[in-house]
Parts: sequence; C-alpha cells; structure tokens
Amino acid sequence: MRAGRCWWLAGCLALASAWPALQAWAATQVPVAVVSLDRDPRYAPRRAERAYPGHPTTPAIEGVRLAASDSAYELGTQDLALDVKDFTLTGPDQLNQLLQQLKAARVQHVVADLPVPLLRELARQAPGVLGPALLFNVSQDADALRGTDCQPHLLHTYPSRAMTGDALTQYLASRRWTKVLVLHGPLEDDAVQLDAFRRSAKRFGIQIVQERPFKLSGDPREKDLGNLRLLTGDRQHEVVVVIDSDGEFARTVPYATQWPRPVAGAAGLVPLAWHPQWERYGAPQLTRRFLRQTQRAMQGHDWAAWMAGRAIAAAVLAQPKAGVAAQLQALRSGAVTLDGFKGKALSFRPWDGQLRQPVFLTHGDGVVGLAPMDGVLHPTETMDTLGVDRAESACKARP
Repeated sequence: MRAGRCWWLAGCLALASAWPALQAWAATQVPVAVVSLDRDPRYAPRRAERAYPGHPTTPAIEGVRLAASDSAYELGTQDLALDVKDFTLTGPDQLNQLLQQLKAARVQHVVADLPVPLLRELARQAPGVLGPALLFNVSQDADALRGTDCQPHLLHTYPSRAMTGDALTQYLASRRWTKVLVLHGPLEDDAVQLDAFRRSAKRFGIQIVQERPFKLSGDPREKDLGNLRLLTGDRQHEVVVVIDSDGEFARTVPYATQWPRPVAGAAGLVPLAWHPQWERYGAPQLTRRFLRQTQRAMQGHDWAAWMAGRAIAAAVLAQPKAGVAAQLQALRSGAVTLDGFKGKALSFRPWDGQLRQPVFLTHGDGVVGLAPMDGVLHPTETMDTLGVDRAESACKARP
C-alpha cells in the first residue's frame, strides 16, 4: 500500500514539474524570428571588451527569450506560446534568402538587431514576402528610421537619438548647466549626433558656447586635435558634452579636462535605455532574471529586445484570433500598453512607431535622474517631450 502510494505521489510530482513544458508543447506556437548579422562589427570582440556606455555588447536573442519566458503564463491562459527562432544574415546579398526562410517558417513577427542599411532594407522588403508583418528595431537610434525612412510596420523599442539628446538636455537645464562646450568626432555618425544635440539644446534652452572637433590620430600634425587640455582650455563653459559614436575618445575625457567641469554625452553622464542598478518599480527582479539566464548584467539593448518580446506577447493576447495587421493596429493606436519597469505605462507613438519611455541619466555606478524631468510639460503626454513630437515628425508612411 505504501509502495503504491509513493509511486502515485512520485508520478504526480513528475507530472507537475513537466506541466509547463507540456502546456507549451500543446499550445499554439507563435513564431518570433530574431534576425542578426553574422560578424556584425558592433559586436566585434574588442568592442565587446571595451563595453562603451550605450553600445551593444551581445545580440538580442537573450532578451527576447527572457520575454517569452516572462510571458508564458499569460499566453498559456489562451493556449498560446512564443516560439523564438534565431536567424543570422551572412551579408546584404542574403536578405532575399533570409526572407524566404522566414516565410517557410511562417514568421510574421520579427525582432531585428541589424545595422541601419540592412534594417531599412529588411523593413522595405518584408511585407512583399511575408505578407502582413510586424517588425521591431531593438538596437538602432537613427532618427531617420522614425522619420523619412519610417515604415508603418516597423516599431522601435530602443530610444531614438532625439530622445536621448532631449533627456540629456532636460537634465542639464534642470541643473542650470546651460553653457556647454561640445567636443565632436570626425565620423559621419558624429555629424548626425551633433545635429541631434543642437536640436535638443535649442529646444530646452541650452547654449552651445563652442564646438570643437577632436580626432584620435598618430599623425604629429594632428596631435592638437587629441589634446584635451587644449580642447577644453576656454573657461566660459559649465559642462563638456562629448559626441563620439565610436566611444574610444570619450572614455578619456572625464577628470582630464583643463578646468573642473562635469562631462556628459558619450561618457560621464550618459542617457541610457536601461541601467542594471535601477532599483525601482520591480526592476531588480527583471535584472536578476536576466542575470540568471545569461550570467551578465542587462543593458539598454537587452532591455529593448525584452520589450519587443513583451510587446509581441501583449499584441497577441489583445488580438488572439486576429491577424498581424490587427495586432499592429492595437500597438500603434495605444490600445495596448506595456510595463517596462520604468514607473509608467508605455505605448507606441502612432506617428512614427517609437515606444514612449523614460530615459535614464546614468554614470558607471548608478542612475542620477529619469527624464522627462519634473517640471517639463506637454499638452497631452509628458513622455512626448522626449524625441520627435507629432507636429514635427517627417514620417509619412503611417498606417
């Protein structure tokens, strides 16, 4: 009798432990493709080792996998589950082949972790091959992707360059550090970021007292372009803002300026989508779950990937019997809101597909501020003070 009872109890315990897996197996699988580029220069070993603030260090797949796990219970109530699949592009010429693979796998939800040219082309071609599709940009801050190059089916969980610029200038204005020396690099991305910062500075009353180019070079004729004492020798500024899309120069600036001035931008005080030391609104639990899964701290690009997975789950739950087009409409209309552990309900902007979200002002050890800053006002939604508002958006391809 005892042996029989033990056998029965052991069988029940085994069944209980296997039940989540059995539920997932029995559920309707929603395929989600995470698309990345093989040998993406953003993830080169040297760059990953340096881990410059705001730069991606590992691909997006782990963030999406965590989102699928976090959404499993809710989806299970509707007999649904996210089936996360990893797809890798070997080069631009393989894009059509990739789209055919996605079509064969019946994928209509795509999380894209790609360089801007490939992301733009994927968004352009996807509807013609996959039919209705829902794409998420989780690692690019280019404003053009939300503006002139926008697509109605492309959503952005990573904050735009305009958003992080506005977050930084809001913070500077709140501290009354209004006179700024800008150091900017020679790269094309530096020029784009400089234009974005000029826009933000004008918007929030920050005075750029001087712009000075820098350059890291072994040429003795250009040594002055890398001399921080010369670059920061003028005393009239209150803060130094470094615009450095590469990141190598910026890390040398804090505590090396001619005069004792705070440093912000690409080093020092940095606007980020996420920081592992954020300790409010349930964030530590999310950070710990990611750490257990990956053995590393969650960064902004990981959070954006996780947010894309959660958005897919929320859209599927909101429209369980409808198609992708209805899910896209639910997200872009604001009918579906999301919890990103930042203290506010998050939603996508109808005019450019950007996820509204607070932006952290951080240094290496923690968070010192959260934008929008207190006192910044907007007629309808305070989070729309970060980034391009409806009236100024250049996006014409709207649903």
